[in-house]
Amino acid sequence: MQLHDTLTNALQDVQPINKVVTIYSCGPTVYDYPHIGNWYSFVRWDILNRALLQNGFKTNWVMNITDVGHLVSDEDDGQDKLEKGAKREGKTAWDVAEYYTDYFTKGLERLNFSKITMLPKATDNIPEQIELVKILESKGHTYVIDDGVYFDTSTIEDYGKLAQLDLKKLRAGARVELNPQKKNLTDFALWKFSPRDEKRDMEWPSPWGTGFPGWHIECSAMSMKFLGETISIHAGGIDHIPVHHTNEIAQSESATNKPFAKIWVHSNFILVDGKKMSKSIGNFYTLEDIEEKGYTLDAFRLLVLSSKYHTEAQFSWEVLGSFQIVLNKLNAWSDLQFQGLESSELVTSYKDSISSIKKEIANNLNTPRVLGLINGMLNKTTELGIDSNAIKDAAIQIDALLGLTLSLRKDINKAQKVKLANRKKARALNNWAESDAIRDDLLKEHIEIKDVLGNQIWNRN
Repeated sequence: MQLHDTLTNALQDVQPINKVVTIYSCGPTVYDYPHIGNWYSFVRWDILNRALLQNGFKTNWVMNITDVGHLVSDEDDGQDKLEKGAKREGKTAWDVAEYYTDYFTKGLERLNFSKITMLPKATDNIPEQIELVKILESKGHTYVIDDGVYFDTSTIEDYGKLAQLDLKKLRAGARVELNPQKKNLTDFALWKFSPRDEKRDMEWPSPWGTGFPGWHIECSAMSMKFLGETISIHAGGIDHIPVHHTNEIAQSESATNKPFAKIWVHSNFILVDGKKMSKSIGNFYTLEDIEEKGYTLDAFRLLVLSSKYHTEAQFSWEVLGSFQIVLNKLNAWSDLQFQGLESSELVTSYKDSISSIKKEIANNLNTPRVLGLINGMLNKTTELGIDSNAIKDAAIQIDALLGLTLSLRKDINKAQKVKLANRKKARALNNWAESDAIRDDLLKEHIEIKDVLGNQIWNRN
């Protein structure tokens, strides 16, 4: 299996560590509802985990919960997002974090995520973050100024290698706000001091003073704690490349003298009317918005899969509507697993299709091509006949790969089965009036009937 590595800008083979593919993906900052642009990234990493499992790998997937330390900008100043959320809602930062963490974990269930091994919180791992800062201090990579402990980026030669930053061309204020006490523009906070005149909801004692961790240090500390000093894959949004992931590499590799991740994968932006989806400009939507407009989360998942993870994707309600139609077609196909019909040709064809699908998913998660192959499977059902068991088996494998719920559909109830049997008898006796009456009656119950090659086929409308 190969993935596009941001660091080398090339396809790289996935490399297990001790026979396990270790994955760390940047999770939510739990100060507000995640928008669907955030969910795009999370769904894409779910597909990554599913693809690895379906291609025979064992995985250990950790996604962090940022519940402290993420400031409103990347410049190491301004307000902590959790403190901002607390003021907005008139609650404590702890209450805000608990509420939105619970919302997020329920969202994972709603979107049918595969098993995430661990969802560690930054606030549960403060000692590990302090210890990592102490290691960096002992190696001469830190200094202290009025507002915190900072990483000195001039102490390493390859700072910015992920983002290919040209440090000589960086101007004051171009990437970060100029802090006159910082030695270098690119230096970043490892530990922030609490304001002297303000009691924070979230603060801890440290060797340098009471405060809270910088945003970047949590990912390094928790990744190394739960997955080891070098991991197979680090995943996150493309906006993390120039600052967050760049700083993770700097502090992690300075502490261990080892590569932090063998492969870096990044989910590209989601655009609405040509602009990045963002809370700051108000062009974002939530999972609730999707459902309130009558669309399903399976249709949203198909929309996510219609673009490659490392390319920009366009969101619109019209496009989502088109994928709801695609999903309806898939659901009707999945209903065929209950028809009790057989076709040996279809069995062989499906096996070939599933094999091709697995090859494409292993080819840098080529999900648009996968959707095309699935559509081809549906067309072959019409051409080669229907085999209920083959459809059920294929639906199970598609669900396992893509996180859909096709195979979870249930058979119709006993009363509806009796009606179908009576209609079949009526047709055998050329009693078309009774046949049509039963068909219309079932349609009122959202069961649609089609007569195909002498077989009575139903699906939920």
